[in-house]
Parts: sequence; C-alpha cells; structure tokens
Amino acid sequence: MDSILELFLGLVLGAIMMYWVFSLFRRKQSKELTQHQSTVLLKEIRSVCKLITVEGDFAEIYKYENTKERFLSMLVSKKKALIVINAKAQIGFNLKKVQMHADTDKKKIILTNFPEPEVLSIQPELEFYDIQNGFFNAFTPKDLTTLNQEAIKHVKEKIPQSGLMDTAKREALEAVLIIEKIVETIGWKLDYSSLEIGPEVDKYINN
Repeated sequence: MDSILELFLGLVLGAIMMYWVFSLFRRKQSKELTQHQSTVLLKEIRSVCKLITVEGDFAEIYKYENTKERFLSMLVSKKKALIVINAKAQIGFNLKKVQMHADTDKKKIILTNFPEPEVLSIQPELEFYDIQNGFFNAFTPKDLTTLNQEAIKHVKEKIPQSGLMDTAKREALEAVLIIEKIVETIGWKLDYSSLEIGPEVDKYINN
C-alpha cells in the first residue's frame, strides 16, 4: 500500500514538474516570439523610409548671365539665357527619424517623436529661351549641370513661402495612421499619446 502511495505521489510530482517546465518553456518561447515580432515591426516601419504627403508644382522664370574677361579685362564676353523652370517638389517625412520603442509585454509600439516635414525631392525641367553665347564664352554641358543645381536651389528657397510645409504638417496624422496600420497587421497596437501635435491634428483626432 505504501509503495502504491509513493508511486502515485511520484507520478503527481513528476506531472507537476513537467507542467512547470513546459509552462516555463512556453513562456520563454512566447517572449522570444514577441521580441522577434517587435524587432520585425520596427524594421518594417523604418523600411518605409520616406513618405511623401504633399506635392507642389513650381513655374519660375530665371535670368542667367555669365561674364568672362580676358587680357586684363580688355576683352569681355557675356553669355546669357532666359530659363523657364518647371519643377515638382515633394514634401513628406523621413521615417528613419521616427523615435519609437516596443513594449513587448503589452504588445505595443510607443511612438515618442515624429519628425518635421522636409523636402524629399525636387525634379526640375528647364526650358531655354533667348540663348546668347559670347565670343569665347559659350554654353557647355557643364553649364547645364550647374543650371540644374541652381534651379533646384532656387525652387527650394521658394518652398517656405508656398505653404507646402504647413500643409505637410497637417498631413502628419496620415503618416502616423499608416504606421498604425503596419503595427496592427500582427495584432500589436500603436501608442502615440505622447506626441506633441498641432491644434489642427488634435481637432481631427477628437472628432
């Protein structure tokens, strides 16, 4: 009788030990999976990299002149052209600058900082009119490259007055919601309650 009781107790204790070991292993495996999910999520969000939210078209007339002097300024040669710049500027957010971390216990991605909008690209097209070459100062392919760079700089200087940056700021919520959709694909939640947002976005969220 004692041997049967001892055997029974041994089986019970063994079962309890096995259940404890199995539960510990399962919790560890679940934790590793959760940590892996959070790492994949953060990488996936950053892989979006640049998110364009606003585009603007610019049309500018640019007068170009260049003067060269030779022989102690005795000979002067001028080249000039009238250039029409048609450019598309793209404004948005560089998601590599997003600051966030994962709460693996609650399966949450916590967004602590969202970047300011920036100029992501400017694509200019130049049309030349009234081209005048000097005697020893003619337009070269190198000039076209320089003019293209100057056109980009010229358009970039016009962007602050265009209102595109303000529009992009109002579109910040759209960018956050895209991140939220990415997070929700594997059953996690995005917490962006700590973000400082403008009154326009705040009003939109509360409606």
